[in-house]
Amino acid sequence: MKLAIMQPYILPYIGYFQLISSVDFFLACDNMQYTRKGWINRNRILQNGKDILFSLPLKHASQTANISEREITSDFNRERFLKQFSNAYKKCVFFEQTLPLLERILGHQDLNLFNFNLNSIKTVCDYLGIQTKIGRTSDIPINPLLKKEERVIALCQSLNADTYINSIGGRELYSKDRFKNNGISLAFLESSPLEYKQFHPHFIPWLSIVDILMFNPIERVREMVSSNYELV
Repeated sequence: MKLAIMQPYILPYIGYFQLISSVDFFLACDNMQYTRKGWINRNRILQNGKDILFSLPLKHASQTANISEREITSDFNRERFLKQFSNAYKKCVFFEQTLPLLERILGHQDLNLFNFNLNSIKTVCDYLGIQTKIGRTSDIPINPLLKKEERVIALCQSLNADTYINSIGGRELYSKDRFKNNGISLAFLESSPLEYKQFHPHFIPWLSIVDILMFNPIERVREMVSSNYELV
């Protein structure tokens, strides 16, 4: 069985969904410390030829709080948030096709950050036809004191996974020999360069999956997700 593990980002870039698509089981980390400058509650979209950040507003919490302990503010204005996407992409060919997807995601009423993000990931996966089983790390019984590489290996062993696939950004974090010694094959997913027509001649890559969906037919996006990468 092939396994991948990632933090639950909000509307991440295409590589995130390529990773999910490449495995049999995907675990979203809920018992990991929230990182302020990561991509858990923010990402980038295209507006007026530039990449801009969007972010989910969060309640104040301890800096040591886990992702599952963080909450979106109760006054989160879903309509204003949706309008940010509409203003950026309303002239796109596939705006009307993609808007209902965003409405379903933003209409989710659970304000727990992990639950909100996990729902958004599952909703996009359904839309893209990705059938990978998705779970959460806290449901897997391993020693809670394990860290980093040892933790990942323990999760693989608990699920009888013989292959672990990580995004290319983790290449310096994990040793193929260490995994091999534990009976696990380790591979890294590297997204291939891709380019599609945006509003301006200067292409801006690796934006939120929303950008790709707005500019491309769903059949083309599904093709990009299933094949536009390599495992190294």
